[in-house]
Amino acid sequence: MDQDKQSTPKKANFFVSLVSGGILKEDFVVKNTQMIIVIFILLVFYIGNRYTCLSKLREIDRLQKELQDVKNEAIHFSGQLTGHNRMSQIEQLVESQGLGLESAQSPPYILHK
Repeated sequence: MDQDKQSTPKKANFFVSLVSGGILKEDFVVKNTQMIIVIFILLVFYIGNRYTCLSKLREIDRLQKELQDVKNEAIHFSGQLTGHNRMSQIEQLVESQGLGLESAQSPPYILHK
């Protein structure tokens, strides 16, 4: 029971010292003030770097999704173009336009020098 009575005031004293600013007068804090400041500055840089990194990762994910959409669209248009370039499609288009053209019945000749 005596230990509980002694530890409770010690804890209360620490809390009061922390809130009132008395902890800044402690020998440990006074001796290591420069190191504490350096650690605090490094901590701020670390947090800022992490935020920047996460922002860039989100941007990369967004751009990758956009790139995938563009690739899918390119494949779609390429398929449509291939369909329009088929010989039967070209012949139907020529007939519907009434140009009077016919496809060659004999294969083309290869000329050599």
